[in-house]
Amino acid sequence: MNKDISELPKGLHSLGGMLGDPIFSLGQTPFSLARIATILLTMLLAWWVSRTAERALRRLMSHHRSGQFAEGSAYALGRITKYLLLLLGLLIALSVAGVNFANLAVVGGALGLGVGIGLQPLFANFVSGIVLLLDRSLKVGDFVDLQSGVRGRVVEIAMRYTRVVTNDSVDVLVPNSEFVNGRVINWTYDDTSRRIHIPFGVAYGSDKQAVREAGTIAAAQIDGVILKDAARAPDVWLVAFGDNSLNFELVVWVERRLSASPARTQAKLLWALEDALRARGLEIPFPQRDLHIRSGTLRVERSKKADGREDPMPPKGSHT
Repeated sequence: MNKDISELPKGLHSLGGMLGDPIFSLGQTPFSLARIATILLTMLLAWWVSRTAERALRRLMSHHRSGQFAEGSAYALGRITKYLLLLLGLLIALSVAGVNFANLAVVGGALGLGVGIGLQPLFANFVSGIVLLLDRSLKVGDFVDLQSGVRGRVVEIAMRYTRVVTNDSVDVLVPNSEFVNGRVINWTYDDTSRRIHIPFGVAYGSDKQAVREAGTIAAAQIDGVILKDAARAPDVWLVAFGDNSLNFELVVWVERRLSASPARTQAKLLWALEDALRARGLEIPFPQRDLHIRSGTLRVERSKKADGREDPMPPKGSHT
């Protein structure tokens, strides 16, 4: 037993030597298991500190929220702070590990080669995400309509992608570069209200004043439609003489909570509009065509049955 105890320090010394033995070298800097473990632990600590700082900053700003510090601004500031702390943690980890920063040119060259070969989309999405956070053209909570057809609310701007949740609660991960290079319709960019056009048609000969009255009454039944502002009061426009109907548009200004769900808002307005039109006896016409038959001889051909026999001719005086 005494022999085993006396040999224990030698084992520890041997283990320490194994951890300190270089595995590979980067330039003039050797890397051992102990050095790699130090880098990983430092990065893990930096990640935890950055994540905690982001949450604490967003929580602090939420208690002092105003027009300047909205939800999107708090998210952008917290996310940029996280990235900066991660970068600082990486530099500290390399410094603690004894890496000579002059040798990082080798790493930079390898990274540049990787970007040129296969990491270019990843790098472009990362830079695009930083741009979105800095210029605040896109914020968490905005309702967007992308050129690719994606439509929904922005809930997260990550390093590689932006997560958009549709009105059907479907999560769509959109590359950040699509927001920078493509066309983006932001329904909630800066103003608190938006104007929505609801097209509909009524039969020719309908009372236009009754149509206007039905539209304004229908708009007044929807909570969130702006009614008190005279410059943004609901209105009904006659926009075209269609093939089968007089084409109108119900034009309303809505608050942000309705503009963030345009499809649902349009459905509510159409529902109320149909009730108002029906209550006033205003008809929404079906497609129709006028058929004009020129005078002449009408020839009726008898069709053959399945067994080859012809159908008998209708008696004289009957209508076919």
